[in-house]
Amino acid sequence: MPDKVRVRITVNGARHDLLVEPRTLLADLLRGDLALAGTHLGCEQGVCGACTVIVDDVATRSCLVFAAQLDGSSVRTVESLAAADGTLHPVQRAFTQEHGLQCGFCTPGMLMAACELLERVPEPGREDIEESMGGNLCRCTGYQNIVRSVNAAGRLMADRTSSEQSGVRA
Repeated sequence: MPDKVRVRITVNGARHDLLVEPRTLLADLLRGDLALAGTHLGCEQGVCGACTVIVDDVATRSCLVFAAQLDGSSVRTVESLAAADGTLHPVQRAFTQEHGLQCGFCTPGMLMAACELLERVPEPGREDIEESMGGNLCRCTGYQNIVRSVNAAGRLMADRTSSEQSGVRA
């Protein structure tokens, strides 16, 4: 077995050509090798969802995936959400406005799960939201504010899309 494996991966739009140990988890690659500490590690067993990122357009627990499995893949982390000028993504704005975050530990995973859902289902119903977000544990909010946040984010994203289509910047 080789000591290191070559992985070519795109993270938040930037291409990386890395040599990693075969047992390196995606979460460790993101946090350690790429210094993207926004992806939180909670249970390290795939139960809490704090480490959720989007891999090839699918919400993925980064603590359960080996980096070597992702050669050629595209990964988005919570760091990809805000614009370069600091403008918050609609999901971030909605979570702030609707109090969908408290201590913040689960927030990166919640934001990424919400983004993946809203990209797939632009106007989700409560059942869609509960199912999609159900794998992300939060000890602070009681989830009602999270559901409201995802609904509000969907509206903000729809407003942004219609503004872009009409040529008006939101």
